[in-house]
Amino acid sequence: MMRRITGWFNQHPRATLRALLAGPLGWISIVYLGSLFILLMHAFWSKDSFTGKVEPFNWTLDAFAQILSNPVYFTIAARTIGIAALVTITAAAIALPVAYYMARIASPRKRALLLVAVTMPLWASYLVKIYAWRTILQTNGLLGWAISPLGLEGPGLTEIANSWLVLTYLWLPYMILPVYAGLERIPSSLLEASADLGGRGWITFRRVIFPQLIPALAAGSIFTFSLSIGDYIVPDLVSDAKFIGNVIYDNSALGSFPVAAAFSFVPILVMIGYLLFARRLGAFESL
Repeated sequence: MMRRITGWFNQHPRATLRALLAGPLGWISIVYLGSLFILLMHAFWSKDSFTGKVEPFNWTLDAFAQILSNPVYFTIAARTIGIAALVTITAAAIALPVAYYMARIASPRKRALLLVAVTMPLWASYLVKIYAWRTILQTNGLLGWAISPLGLEGPGLTEIANSWLVLTYLWLPYMILPVYAGLERIPSSLLEASADLGGRGWITFRRVIFPQLIPALAAGSIFTFSLSIGDYIVPDLVSDAKFIGNVIYDNSALGSFPVAAAFSFVPILVMIGYLLFARRLGAFESL
């Protein structure tokens, strides 16, 4: 009996793949999607205006009405999405020259050292890195202390700029590595052909390299954008500017679960749209 089953699976590799993935995908569907469904279901529950107690299965759209009627929620959502986009653009601008040097210019020894240097920040604790940046950026922080003998003051960045700088540092490796892999896949013959046809460095980059890097950039942007839009610890520790995650956390701590769940729809819908856009750019093929 077992031989027949084994033989059948050997003759049907797709069925073998489906059988192997059935367990993990089933677990993800139950644990992750199930918990997400329960979370979002809270958005339609009502809350007693007198006692403040949440009334399960008493369906209402009051939480959505509260969010849509209060411009503060729109401001926070726009700020979060804007910072996530700015972090993604900044990370891409830094990743392009760094990855190009690693893939096309550096010797094998230097390339290995640079790969270690790029991934090394990922070895440290997430919270340790944030507290280190907090020490650097605060008014009387490490940077201000270092430049004070020169008669200069600290950077004096705005609260939003602090979040932008720290988030860019945290998620930069997730942009560099896909771009580096994308550059490695570009045949050298294309660059040689461009040079033979008179294409200089900038023209070759703009017309040959960059179009083929769009899927890799889109793949890296999935990480930088999604991780930035969902982060609430960085804004909480290095600035006073509220992000979507901070509002969700604060409302949950106050027992206002319907509002927190309703506001959770914003990053979910934004990321669904972003993933569909990244898919059209070929991001999933570059992961």
